[in-house]
Amino acid sequence: MKKRKKGKEPDGMRWMLTYFDLITLLMIFFIVMYSMSQVDQNKYKQLSQSLKVAMGGGKTIIGTDNTPSVKDNVNQIDIPERDNGQTTSQTEQQKFQNLKKEVDQYLSKNGMSKSVSTSVDQRGLVVSINDTLFFDTGKADIKPNIKNKLIGIGKIVNQLGSAIRIEGHTDNVPISNGIYKSNWQLSSVRAANVTQFLQDKVGISPEKLTSVGYGQYRAITDNSTDVNKAKNRRVDIIIENSKFNDIDSNTANSQNNKK
Repeated sequence: MKKRKKGKEPDGMRWMLTYFDLITLLMIFFIVMYSMSQVDQNKYKQLSQSLKVAMGGGKTIIGTDNTPSVKDNVNQIDIPERDNGQTTSQTEQQKFQNLKKEVDQYLSKNGMSKSVSTSVDQRGLVVSINDTLFFDTGKADIKPNIKNKLIGIGKIVNQLGSAIRIEGHTDNVPISNGIYKSNWQLSSVRAANVTQFLQDKVGISPEKLTSVGYGQYRAITDNSTDVNKAKNRRVDIIIENSKFNDIDSNTANSQNNKK
């Protein structure tokens, strides 16, 4: 009788290797999921118990007691509330109102209240000066007797350190003195002279000063009467609020980029 050849006995432990690999992969998966999410303690305990059962009642690698939560390891960061600019705007408006009162007191003390008016609008504080107070008819040179008073106004409005815009305006009566070709030119030279004076005599930084002439094209009332024409002939000193100045600066930069 022939003897059977003894074959190799199957390795009875080989299936255990596959089992342990599977358990290891599951553990890694749950550890990754745990680290990526905020832990619910109740669900975490249930998960640990399930792993313990799956591993034959042995101890789990992840302990169930004294396990720090993800929250505990994250430093709490205080995020400041976003400022929508409303508080800043209100504070700035209050400063302009206070400055207006100071200018009004100066005007009253120096007898200029009838020739100079003040107001606060969306541009900032506006000091509007009747042209006859500063200039002779059809001319752009500042009257010598008003220069000291203009210095006083300049020192007050420069307290905030804001940008200052000087605007020249006229009525619609054509100029015919042979010095200036148009009201536009006259208003521009007047505004430029006031701007230069504030820089030279008050010491306002030229970077904060702007001058522009509008002629008769920015009238505050119609030119139907002599009284209304007198109102339109003016120089406005505008202490600009930050929002209006930003718009003005962006417009200027845009125009420069087009050149």
